[in-house]
Amino acid sequence: MAIDTSRDLVDRFLHDAAHYPGGHAAGVVRPRTVSELSDFLRASLPRGARLLAVGAQSSLTGGATPLGDVVLSTERLADLQVEGDRVRVGAGVTLQVIQDTLALSGRWLPPVPTYLGATAGGAVATCAAGAATFKYGTIRGWVEALTVVLASGEVLEVRRGERRAASLVPLPALRMPAVPKSSAGYFIAADMDLVDLFIGSEGTLGVIAGVELRTAPEPAARCHVLVPVDDEEIGIRLVAELRAAAQATWQSHDPLGVDIAAIEHLDARSLAVVREDGVDRKLDLALPSGAGIVLLIEMELPPADPAEWWRQLETVRDEASIDAPLRRLCRLLDAHGALDAAEVALPGNRVRAAAFAQLREAVPAGVNRRVALAQSQVDSSIHKTAADMIVPFDRFADMMRACRRLFAERELDLAVWGHISDGNVHPNVIPHGAGDVIRGQEAILALGDAVIAMGGSPLAEHGVGRNQVKQELLRRLHGDEGIAAMRAIKRALDPNSVLAPGVVFPPQ
Repeated sequence: MAIDTSRDLVDRFLHDAAHYPGGHAAGVVRPRTVSELSDFLRASLPRGARLLAVGAQSSLTGGATPLGDVVLSTERLADLQVEGDRVRVGAGVTLQVIQDTLALSGRWLPPVPTYLGATAGGAVATCAAGAATFKYGTIRGWVEALTVVLASGEVLEVRRGERRAASLVPLPALRMPAVPKSSAGYFIAADMDLVDLFIGSEGTLGVIAGVELRTAPEPAARCHVLVPVDDEEIGIRLVAELRAAAQATWQSHDPLGVDIAAIEHLDARSLAVVREDGVDRKLDLALPSGAGIVLLIEMELPPADPAEWWRQLETVRDEASIDAPLRRLCRLLDAHGALDAAEVALPGNRVRAAAFAQLREAVPAGVNRRVALAQSQVDSSIHKTAADMIVPFDRFADMMRACRRLFAERELDLAVWGHISDGNVHPNVIPHGAGDVIRGQEAILALGDAVIAMGGSPLAEHGVGRNQVKQELLRRLHGDEGIAAMRAIKRALDPNSVLAPGVVFPPQ
């Protein structure tokens, strides 16, 4: 398999979703089989060349932007096979294709991130997580087996439960943050499975060529609820009660319980962005001008006649009516003064459910558009300045107070959104000048210190990549000794630093 240096092909792979600057590549290879990939690494990669494996290049950290590397695109590793409750796919298969295929048999893959154009290999390489992490965890818990090609060309077929990571490489004693998701360098745990070493390693330890995943039956029904709340702290208290109700439901298997899979949130500045852009009018959404936060709740329901769901909503305040999941949810909202402004998209109402999802996606799109405009009209050095932080939920209010204070002290225009049910937020600076980027990075590092002190992770779900601020956050999380220990794992599996140099750790 030869390296393709044709300009039209190479230009396709010079940037990822982070628009990390300076993308350039020595060429592209697109293997169709694991054997082709293995043979290329054994015999065809030029001496001294480096290899960067990429999927959909949806990375938000620069981790899929080549800097002189040979790009290894997984797009032709596209095999897909469903067997019972498992799906086996090539690394280049997109999550959308996986979900569409599984839907034919009434199944799905729960822990997928928001962007379904991402590939299976990329999702595993970054330990992808998304809105439904609250109920279903990250993709780590769903990976049953991997096909990994090491820098030497050696092919590892690794099945969960068959081999410990320490049988391949010595493991340091590092403490991982006790949070639902953390994509912060290499995952380390005592007596851990070898599968887990490669999940979240961002292509630096081996190329993930194939993945076997567990799947789950699709929920009988889902409803979506848009809930404006006047004050952010009231919203956080409401989420705490919703989380507790959902966790009690899972523990008791109560068919009448509040079974929540995810809660997203948008803060007041985020809502201002969508109003400025006219998104609320386009989607016909009533967003009260005084709302301090909007919650987007996804709730799973047992099967029922649609008329029964309507009856549950219509009798929320009727104490004599029968107990039911939707009534329990609405009573929780009512107890916090949030019911009257809420809108419920009942199962089957795909138009309104889609409108809620579009509202959520309009916020980062609107912020990114403002960053690009400032870059083109104010200062070309302006770029996206954002964080990805998570704490144990009982510290979430503390994190938000620290976040507001640290960015306000620097007079920054800040929009915050994220996966509140996980305790995970994405603070984003809306820059008005180049100085905002510098002060924004200072605020992110300061917030990272606060998050670490709270037992959280300053790198929740996007990974580290080439982003210098994120690499510094990784250093602050694990310390110089922790970084040295992770580098030792890298050297043991990739002694010549062939794979993804400069990703996760700064180049030496």
